[in-house]
Amino acid sequence: MPLERGYVQVYTGNGKGKTTAALGLAFRAMGRGLRVCMFQFIKGSGTYGEHLLAEKLAPMLTIIKSGRPGWVNTKDISEDRKVAQEGLIQAKKLLISGDYDLMILDEINGAAGFGLIDVDQIIELIRLKPEKVELVLTGRNAADLVIEAADLVTEMRDVKHYYAAGIPARTGIEM
Repeated sequence: MPLERGYVQVYTGNGKGKTTAALGLAFRAMGRGLRVCMFQFIKGSGTYGEHLLAEKLAPMLTIIKSGRPGWVNTKDISEDRKVAQEGLIQAKKLLISGDYDLMILDEINGAAGFGLIDVDQIIELIRLKPEKVELVLTGRNAADLVIEAADLVTEMRDVKHYYAAGIPARTGIEM
């Protein structure tokens, strides 16, 4: 059963858990028969646990990765920006297609923070969002305009993290 009305949610902040929260929402939505698409910006390489699960949950869950291998080249963002802009075109088509009830644009705020996507482009996506689609935007440093345009904003705050003690990302927990 489709949503009567979809809202715009933003998960931002320096704390861990933005993508994880979005995946939790996806899991809940699928449990109620909603179709979910997660479009991941800045995640062009590597296989995370959610990608493995998406293969098993298709077609209820679709995850699309967009980005170059490795991390953003902050000294020259031209290639990263090109890939992000191509991804943005694809994400926009998916958002307005009507194929999904919940659309998660993972790390889109981070992509904007690096200059790969313009804040105005995110605002356009919010404006184009179909009435019955829930839109979730994740990533650090959400722009003030994005926060103002959203219906719900959650900020993850880093209180304590084991990364500070040198513990690397763990398979099944962070990846």
